[in-house]
Amino acid sequence: MDSITANNAIIHFNENCYQSLNQHIKTNNFSKIFILVDENTHACCLPILLEQLETTSNIEIIEIEAGETHKTIETCVGVWNTLSDFDGDRKSLLINVGGGVVTDLGGFVASTFKRGIAYVNIPTTLLSMVDASVGGKTGVDLGTLKNQIGVISSPDLVLIDTQYLNTLPQNQMRSGMAEMLKHGLISSEAYWNKFKDLSKLTLDDLDELIYESILIKKHVVDVDPFENNLRKTLNYGHTLGHAIESYFLSNPNKTDLLHGEAIAVGIVLASYISTRLVGLPMETTTEIKAVFNNYYGIIDFEESDLKPIFELLKYDKKNNHGNINFVLLEAIGKPKIDCLVEDAIILEAFKFYAS
Repeated sequence: MDSITANNAIIHFNENCYQSLNQHIKTNNFSKIFILVDENTHACCLPILLEQLETTSNIEIIEIEAGETHKTIETCVGVWNTLSDFDGDRKSLLINVGGGVVTDLGGFVASTFKRGIAYVNIPTTLLSMVDASVGGKTGVDLGTLKNQIGVISSPDLVLIDTQYLNTLPQNQMRSGMAEMLKHGLISSEAYWNKFKDLSKLTLDDLDELIYESILIKKHVVDVDPFENNLRKTLNYGHTLGHAIESYFLSNPNKTDLLHGEAIAVGIVLASYISTRLVGLPMETTTEIKAVFNNYYGIIDFEESDLKPIFELLKYDKKNNHGNINFVLLEAIGKPKIDCLVEDAIILEAFKFYAS
């Protein structure tokens, strides 16, 4: 697979990864190298990386706690302090090894420490490979509100090494698959159709699908890096999906949902709303629902859950002038941005999801 460039970051795949990283380190003569991991990637992924580095001198390992609940400014303060304590300067390099929490938070830390140091993303989950590590979005949550604080800043390199997926639990693989399915829905019916029967796919097929998914996102972020227009389409299913994810994170009576699990619900809801408002055929919506229900099952929502979910919609990053803006689909591969949706239709969508 060829290396590609997206939003100024060079993305290398599998066999090209570590040769490019070692050359980058050699060429730039970094004063110090820091590697950011969580407790899971420290145990499962860091040894793979260290084996591939030509030098392991002058390296410090920084470990944070795993999980979305630790994607906070408080965690950033801890990492900033560690960088300072170990003499990090503007010629330091931060290598982020982990899922979306690590690459998002690590990118934000690097972009703001000393007003910006170089960083490299090595995503280790499917979700971070096809989504979080590509496109330059960095940041942290504000309480349980997703990605409210951050900057757009590109890493020097993104290294996609799919051997890390061998360490990944099945539910995390499913979480990443939701973003790949979304890429098909917003851009390519042919790509969407490849996912209808995962049982027929091999590991080589998965590598190719990951590559295609990154190409889809690359095209979008290259055209619209600051989310003024086309990039908004990447939020299909995310307006309600993020609200659902935040609600389940904040409610002690609910089991936390992984990002992809919440987005899967949001995509089914957005598809029904698309049928009601912009003409997506009901046959297509029914197919989308069947595919997602097959992979993710159905989450139970009580009537009392809906009001707080609706309240969380106002924090969506696409909103402006008090309007909650949805991305909808007129057809597979034909998204429409900045759509306003009445609460009554959202309620209908939840009933359709549960039926």
